[in-house]
Amino acid sequence: MSVYLVICHAVTAGQDGPLLGSDEEEIVLLIYLVLDVVNNKVVAVQQYVVRPQSADAADSFLSEVCKNDYQLTEDQVKNGESLESAILRFDQFARSKLALDGGSTFHLVTDGQLHLRQCLHPEACNKLLELPHYYWAFHDLRKQFRALYQTEEMNSVQDMLTYLAVESDQSSDLGSRQVQDMAKIAQRMIHDGCKFDSPEPINQRLEPGICSREEVVDSNCVVRARGLPWQSSDQDIANFFRGLNIVKGGVALCLSQQGRRNGEALVRFVSQEHRDMALKRHKHHISNRYIEIYKATGEDFVNVAGGVNTEAQEFLKLGGQVIVRMRGLPYDCTAKQVLEFFEAGETSCQVMYSEKGVLFVKKPDGRATGDAFVQFENEDDAPKALSKHREIIGSRYIELFRSTVAEVQQVLNRSMDPRTYEQQPPLIAQVPQPFPVLPQQIITSGSRKDCIRLRGLPFEAQVEHILQFLGDLANLIKVQGVHMVINAQGQPSGEAFIQMVSEDAAFVASKERHHRYMPFGKKQRYIEVFQCSGDDMNLVLSGSVSPTQQGLVVSPGMLAPAAWDPSQQAAAAAAAAALRRKPAPSAPSLLSPPSPIKTLPPPPAAGLPPQAVTSLPSQMMHPLHAMPLGYMAALQQQQQQQQQQQQLLFLQRQGMATPPLFHFPSASGLPTVVDMQGVPKSVAAPTLPVQAGLMQFPYGVKRSWDQAFPVTGSDPAAAKRAWTSGSLPLMSMAGSAAAPATVLPASAYHASQLYPAL
Repeated sequence: MSVYLVICHAVTAGQDGPLLGSDEEEIVLLIYLVLDVVNNKVVAVQQYVVRPQSADAADSFLSEVCKNDYQLTEDQVKNGESLESAILRFDQFARSKLALDGGSTFHLVTDGQLHLRQCLHPEACNKLLELPHYYWAFHDLRKQFRALYQTEEMNSVQDMLTYLAVESDQSSDLGSRQVQDMAKIAQRMIHDGCKFDSPEPINQRLEPGICSREEVVDSNCVVRARGLPWQSSDQDIANFFRGLNIVKGGVALCLSQQGRRNGEALVRFVSQEHRDMALKRHKHHISNRYIEIYKATGEDFVNVAGGVNTEAQEFLKLGGQVIVRMRGLPYDCTAKQVLEFFEAGETSCQVMYSEKGVLFVKKPDGRATGDAFVQFENEDDAPKALSKHREIIGSRYIELFRSTVAEVQQVLNRSMDPRTYEQQPPLIAQVPQPFPVLPQQIITSGSRKDCIRLRGLPFEAQVEHILQFLGDLANLIKVQGVHMVINAQGQPSGEAFIQMVSEDAAFVASKERHHRYMPFGKKQRYIEVFQCSGDDMNLVLSGSVSPTQQGLVVSPGMLAPAAWDPSQQAAAAAAAAALRRKPAPSAPSLLSPPSPIKTLPPPPAAGLPPQAVTSLPSQMMHPLHAMPLGYMAALQQQQQQQQQQQQLLFLQRQGMATPPLFHFPSASGLPTVVDMQGVPKSVAAPTLPVQAGLMQFPYGVKRSWDQAFPVTGSDPAAAKRAWTSGSLPLMSMAGSAAAPATVLPASAYHASQLYPAL
């Protein structure tokens, strides 16, 4: 009978050496070297280039180690075969050339643990590949070397060659050189008496087991997995750690105070070596979720998995491969009804040991809780049993979940504790108070659409992730202009508002980045980007506008008069006419200091269109008006007065045929117009409407000078000078007679007087 050693070497598209497999990259090269133990010679070398699934999604996916040391190219790997095909081809070679079916035996040999435990087995499990039997045991060449020669730990093939004074192979690529050097070491070890007769096993599945409260668990063998899908079973977690050996009953799912799974589990391995390899799977994935792996203690594991309930331990000693948890049972449900529940229908299955295989969860006083655990003998019964999820017993639908030994013990331990049924505190005992931030109107306001709104952000996203998402457009963000939106519980809401340097910058950002993806770890999130104003931001934050019901509101100042609601014109005109008959207050002295709070008449109750309240801009306070943060009450009062001013303005604009310009009452009763050229838009504020001859003055300062004051003559500059010199006639507010206007440059006015004075 022939005996062979098959040296196996795996290469992934990512890390190599001690970090092999830690980055979750796929295998791109498998090399097998067959060594005849009886004759102590190399008889064959098989090499397979493997095409990873990531080759379809990226043009460049190979690491520099693959390209330089293993001499692999992108095209060569893209034209390779699948991992399943490579495994099948070597299996056919082993059965035909090595007479595997004819009585020959062989064992795999690897340089360390990582090639099989961290690469081949996890990837085969993720791709649902069934490996031949000889992949479930292997020899670690380093361990065999240390045991034979009683040396210190060997960290590489080169260390072993140096110890044996054997020259390395001269092959050009690292893969061929590695397996040839390992063959030289194995031949020397066979010559020196090594038998290679005790291979290490790799567990194919998690075996059930019971942990008692008195058991001592080594803290160097336990990890905590966090971020698990709530429906994960112990077998799912064992599959995540495929290739590593977990002790019997070594997966304990953690439960919350309410008795439900909280997405965490404690896992106990056979040795510290396996625990350390498990820690290298930090942020590897189950489906599309990444799992966090941390060290834990043996005491943590015993507290979760250890049991003291004798009834639970008697139930678990039945040794069924499948445990199903039933929830929502009628309080008077019997074991016979449970048996009939699983035996009925097309997917019938037999409960193990009949009524002994049913364990009801009860309170300390013996009353039922509506929960039960049921055992089944074979794994094939699991899908049949779980297919009855939400079927009926009596008048109640029953929820079914795959359970674990540790969960049975946790639930039974908790059910017998009287404190479990005391009044539990709410999940959120008290909603945290809002963060001590400035009111949104202090940050930005007005109808200028120089902001963008980002929606759909990952909850973990920080400012730097937003800057990376915007790319070069991030250079157009104002200083400290990124504002994350927090919900009432103090958690990220997935939204952010960003102040840009101009409306054009906001427009470009919304067009170029809308419906783009933000990479976050191994995930990509679909992000929506909208251009908006400070007022739009305020409406969303205050809840006045629901984004799912209507789009972002455009302030009336950005619309033409024809776009306003005609049904409100008559009522608004009447209310505005009543306001015009009120005497205007005298203009403030140019030398007097600004007054931060002004007394204004209340807005009229009748004739106010709904959009007057929901969409009018609240002007941003000029820096000269900024108040100490301690005077928040005074600030709120001032904001209320500004809102009243804006409501009056809206009424007046609705009733006028001509949109308003900038107007300040004077002692003479004639209008005074300020030349707003060069004044920042955030400072300017529109007020009462006026006319100048036959010239119609457009509303607001959004337009250029030429658009606001069009001329038909040959000398536009002369017309502008005529306007600024006051030679053009202006109609009074009543529109009865022409009178000259007093025109002053904006520099003659204090900042406070550039606000509405009604």
